[in-house]
Amino acid sequence: MIKRYFLTGLLIWVPLGITVWVLKLLIGSMDQSLLLLPERLRPESWLGMSLPGLGTILTIGVILLTGMLTTNIVGQRLIRFWEAVLARIPVVKSIYYSVKQVSDTLFSGKGEAFRKVLLVRYPHPEAWSLAFQTAVPRDVAPELEGEYVGVFIPTTPSPVNGFYFFVRKSDTIEINISVDDALKYIVSMGVMASSKKESPSGIYPGD
Repeated sequence: MIKRYFLTGLLIWVPLGITVWVLKLLIGSMDQSLLLLPERLRPESWLGMSLPGLGTILTIGVILLTGMLTTNIVGQRLIRFWEAVLARIPVVKSIYYSVKQVSDTLFSGKGEAFRKVLLVRYPHPEAWSLAFQTAVPRDVAPELEGEYVGVFIPTTPSPVNGFYFFVRKSDTIEINISVDDALKYIVSMGVMASSKKESPSGIYPGD
């Protein structure tokens, strides 16, 4: 009976705890945008205290404003000018355009990368891990015998970090779930409930 109550309590607190931790991490990261403001304009200066979340509002506002400004002709010309400047800086050019390709793929819906969820054997032949299919660089593909796919294996609970491998396509299993659902599984460390409605007996142990 004690074990049943303990497990039931874990099923309540673990998802909640992970959610709070992830939100705290995200908000804390976005709050760093306040450091870009002059010191006299920061909340600590005119309120005498720090207000978590103000940086998040500022970050979202800047993103929305940027999107609005770059959808017109003038904004697009400014972006092209800015990218032309970055293209003249050797190291910055490589970093910027690599990151831009990834962000364009993830957020614009273009291309096939990160559109398929796979199961791959990792970290040993008897284990399976969730992975996202990416591309095999054209200069690497001729060096590989057979059909290979690029896979990104994210870490949990932070899917922004992970490992990039080339794996034989025959050694992968494509599963019919969305990228969003796969990310939920990873962030929640598998605690995320099924999208199907379940009775209480299917949720709480011992019922």
